[in-house]
Amino acid sequence: MNEELQLKNRFTELSERSYSRGCYTYTEFLTLAEQDILTKTLPKNRYILYGGIKDAQRKIACFGNEDICGYEETPPVSIIRISPVSMRFADNLTHRDFLGSLMGLGIRREVLGDILTDENTAYLFCLDNITAYITENLTQVKHTTVKCTVENELPEICITEPDAQEFVVASERCDAIIAAVYSLSRANSQKLFAQKLVFINSSLCENPEASLKSEDIVSVRGHGRFIYKGIKLQTKKGKNRILAAVY
Repeated sequence: MNEELQLKNRFTELSERSYSRGCYTYTEFLTLAEQDILTKTLPKNRYILYGGIKDAQRKIACFGNEDICGYEETPPVSIIRISPVSMRFADNLTHRDFLGSLMGLGIRREVLGDILTDENTAYLFCLDNITAYITENLTQVKHTTVKCTVENELPEICITEPDAQEFVVASERCDAIIAAVYSLSRANSQKLFAQKLVFINSSLCENPEASLKSEDIVSVRGHGRFIYKGIKLQTKKGKNRILAAVY
């Protein structure tokens, strides 16, 4: 609770500084839990959350706007492309491999946003002030020599939503859908809510009976995330055949 109070005070301080000085202020990258605390601390017209892409999980909070500051400012987030120097001799690189190599450089997780992977290439969102350090020092991931380049935008393949998959559930209850998507028992699915690991549209959800709506983004720490696409049809046994785009 002490850490949560400190975080709330920090959000309030940044918001008040932006308003009183007429300048933009920013947090580092926030986890889903921290974003949830922010939404409960300040009204939504006091900030925006920015992670580089619409459905980013890790985002910075930006305080200030053109009316308050008198000018527009781009959030201080860069995109770095991390790719093997030789694809032919590259290891099979995963999200964990890229993150582990970045942590190995002594970089704090809070200055790094989402990492999107496409085959053996990663696209990293990070704060501008760490960009040069990463591009100059990240030369190896696993046993693979890599190169880093700053990009202006993501390739289309990293933005494209995954194809929707079909699942059969008894209802649109969140615990039932999570159990189906991640092949869990209903009991194990419900434990995730008690452990505060389930977020719907970046807000903590502790109610396993909550109903999902089409286009809700569900994130389950330790499992992944998906976009609920609604009911496709009802089966002859009265169950629902639903669609979910699973990342």
